[in-house]
Amino acid sequence: MDSSWQRPGLRAALLYAVAASLLGSVVSLVSRFELTRRNVPTHDLPDGPVIVVANHTSFADGILLALVGRRLGRSLRLMATGGVFRSGLVGPVVRRLGFIPVLRGTSSAAGSLDAAAQALDAGEAVGLFPEGRITRDPAQWPERSKTGAVRLALRTGAPIVPVAMVGAHRVVGKRNILARLLGNVLTRPIVSVEVGDPIDVRRLAGGTDVDDATVRRVADEVMSELVRRVAELRGEVAPYPLGVPEEALAPQE
Repeated sequence: MDSSWQRPGLRAALLYAVAASLLGSVVSLVSRFELTRRNVPTHDLPDGPVIVVANHTSFADGILLALVGRRLGRSLRLMATGGVFRSGLVGPVVRRLGFIPVLRGTSSAAGSLDAAAQALDAGEAVGLFPEGRITRDPAQWPERSKTGAVRLALRTGAPIVPVAMVGAHRVVGKRNILARLLGNVLTRPIVSVEVGDPIDVRRLAGGTDVDDATVRRVADEVMSELVRRVAELRGEVAPYPLGVPEEALAPQE
């Protein structure tokens, strides 16, 4: 699969607006979407290149994060798994919208960061989930992050904006998706969203020429800010302030 990125044109911008409007209506039908903006001074995402990261609890998260971006004035170019792009119906649409395939476990995996860097160099806003997958923690706490978002920020100079989302797993779970959505028309579970301040990753790292240990440290610092906001929305204390480590996760059956 080609992982290169091309800037979407005017037609794609119109398509994004239409899709966001339609999906926003669907989200409003099956949930109550509450966005907290108080932590963004201008009530918008920064202009120019920016990386938006969020915790990952549901298959609905991509749509929800894209809607958050629209409400804050930006059309996010989401990094999504390669399977989304191979879908005959969805694939051509998301590529047209400027989304970026993440080719995990392949020789082209590094090309995903290259494509995201191209988008950032063009002044775009890129959205991604630093955990790399839906959390496997039974209590829905974020897992410890991968380092890709920080490496991307160091490479491009783009700030990272953390977005905490709580309740998305009640909208779309891992099983009985259709039945749950139909039930949600009546119950409309709340999805709470809190947007944090932009983080200057190069300042945290002390420059751009850093070793792997520094990248890991900064990735943990960024993730701790995201976990803290998730904990605030939940009104609980996070059991792992840096994210749930692999060894603390229950083995998959």
